[in-house]
Amino acid sequence: MPLVVLEAKDIASPIFVVRTWELLSSCLTFSLVASLDPSELNKDPSFVRQHNSFRVFCMFIWCFFFIVTLLVHVLSIIQFHSLLPISWKNMTVSVAILGALMCLSAAVIFPWIIMDHDQVRPRPAVAIVASCLTVLAYIAECYVLRCQAQEQRGYMCSLPGLLKVIQFWGVCQMIPLLVEVVFGHKTLKGVNVWQLWVLGASYGVCGLMSVVTFVVILGDFAGRCFMPFDRLLAAFSLTGVLLYMVTTVICFTRVLYLKGLGQNSFRTSDEMVLMETVIACITLLAYTVDFAFSIKLLCDRSHS
Repeated sequence: MPLVVLEAKDIASPIFVVRTWELLSSCLTFSLVASLDPSELNKDPSFVRQHNSFRVFCMFIWCFFFIVTLLVHVLSIIQFHSLLPISWKNMTVSVAILGALMCLSAAVIFPWIIMDHDQVRPRPAVAIVASCLTVLAYIAECYVLRCQAQEQRGYMCSLPGLLKVIQFWGVCQMIPLLVEVVFGHKTLKGVNVWQLWVLGASYGVCGLMSVVTFVVILGDFAGRCFMPFDRLLAAFSLTGVLLYMVTTVICFTRVLYLKGLGQNSFRTSDEMVLMETVIACITLLAYTVDFAFSIKLLCDRSHS
């Protein structure tokens, strides 16, 4: 099969421009952050060492989506994606939406790491601006893909597809939080061992369900499932609702415990509890709405 390269007129297309923007801004972001000294991040070096997992998490997000976006960009230019055994339209939308959400998280977490500085230095400030530009670039790609013709959109471009990306985003956010609680704050008040086991098991099961869903959708394996795919999605959504109901209750009990301590100001560990509670509520809402869509789809097909 002859290799078809992107035509000159397509270089000025919106999708080409926004993906180039994503590559430049993300490369600038992780390059600046990688070159920073601990003294430039926070005036207390122990704070940086204690919360190094958050910095690693941010660096992983920027580097990972830079590599994935570069592959998508190159494959689109040489028109090689048609030979890949994947659903390309679902792949590109998933990368754009997940990239926007994950880079948004990194753009919030990274300033939180350095906000204890009395005076933010130039390079960290430029890194924060570049991370925000990366978020805007991925949002712009989502908008461009959403404005494409109906036949060019995939399942992930629909509202149920967006909800599944949000569910996977919620699981990804819990990883550094659990790492910080387990390894960084072993004496954290209000956290019992059984709660950590329940939270870890719930996030693990939900993450596995999200990975299975993405593999089936991106690989076009819906017709090869051991059960109808719509029923499988409904079962996954119901399981996610039940598990996140448990995790949300645990998170709220921890918040109430902290409130009962009567502290005038929140510590870093308290802020992480609040972050986990907010993310758990958002993910629970995504699973609930997705389950409602799945039930409606099953009812419509049963009556047709």
